[in-house]
Amino acid sequence: MLDLVASAQNLFPDIVELRRELHRFPERGNHLPKTRQILLEALEGLPLDLKLHETTSGVVAVLPGDPEGRVILLRADMDALPLTEETGLEFASRHDGFMHACGHDLHTAMLVGAARLLSSMREQIPGTVLFMFQPGEEGFAGARFMLEEGLLDTAGRRPSGAFALHVNTWTPTGVLMHRKGAQLASDDRVVITVRGKGGHASAPYLSYDPIPVAAEIVLATQTAITRRINVFDPGVITFASVEAGTTHNVIPETARLEGTIRAISDSTREQLHALLRRIAPGVAAAHGVEAEVEIVRGYPVTVNDPEHTDRVDSVARRVLGDQAVRWLEAPIMGSEDWGYVLQEVPGTMSFLGACPPDRNPLQAPGLHSNRIILDEAAMPYGIALHAAMVLAER
Repeated sequence: MLDLVASAQNLFPDIVELRRELHRFPERGNHLPKTRQILLEALEGLPLDLKLHETTSGVVAVLPGDPEGRVILLRADMDALPLTEETGLEFASRHDGFMHACGHDLHTAMLVGAARLLSSMREQIPGTVLFMFQPGEEGFAGARFMLEEGLLDTAGRRPSGAFALHVNTWTPTGVLMHRKGAQLASDDRVVITVRGKGGHASAPYLSYDPIPVAAEIVLATQTAITRRINVFDPGVITFASVEAGTTHNVIPETARLEGTIRAISDSTREQLHALLRRIAPGVAAAHGVEAEVEIVRGYPVTVNDPEHTDRVDSVARRVLGDQAVRWLEAPIMGSEDWGYVLQEVPGTMSFLGACPPDRNPLQAPGLHSNRIILDEAAMPYGIALHAAMVLAER
């Protein structure tokens, strides 16, 4: 295989400039007008057929190759987070309250770099490349909207494989990690409302206090997980918000719990839902009150196709070297809307290390921190890996 890393290095100055421009103007959600404008300017002049999605700011770029070859899907997410940046970088966010704190600016810049690199060797491409630039990964299901708008039919034939990269600071720059099967968890939202009877705090026996009931639901849930869920097929329920009352001497009518449900299999996901729907009303009934459980289904489990991931691993070792490619021992309980794509197309997400060399990966601020700093030197590796996955189809 060509020395794609060296070829990607030739693009590095322009890709760094693009990444920093994206970083200066972060946008959140499914509608990213400034981000899309920057992206389209970066793709201008390349031999790409562009499709601008209407339900979101998604952009799909098609690089035609051998019409008899396969269609390969490469993806980058573009959206930012609602954080106030505290990195001190000279190209820090100019949009108050928003920041690229999950590396999506690097993802987008790397995929633009791959589009430029592959366009320069178009005659060597064994099939058609579908570049997916998606908004809304951070909780807005941008990938699902793009699928519903016809993403997979853009090239006239459905992709036979899909590949995505996600940078991180918990591994050194240039180290790639992935696993076969479930790699990231599903993510559902739960809201439990406990309804009691309010009254004076000095006479709780005349009321039905929802607060201790809510507390008992939290504890009962954690105990039930250890007794009802297989430890080798784990799940997590975390109540991250508890709201009740308005002052110190009034028992409120209601208490509200809000949390997240995570699982790495559909069976455990359903067990956790059933567990909450059983425990909350049961605990509430024991205290003479009521509990209403609302579960909003979110992202599915992100499942790497075993055969495709073997191919990614083999290609990555040729590009980066054996010492730079590692297998993840266990899934990560974070979630990704890339899981929607992998329900339709066999594919893989790999994690690419981008921890600055002067920082310890065990201590460096991580993803979703407003102090995260990512090493731009990781980008040529990402560009090369995207290109290599396409060329490997020969």
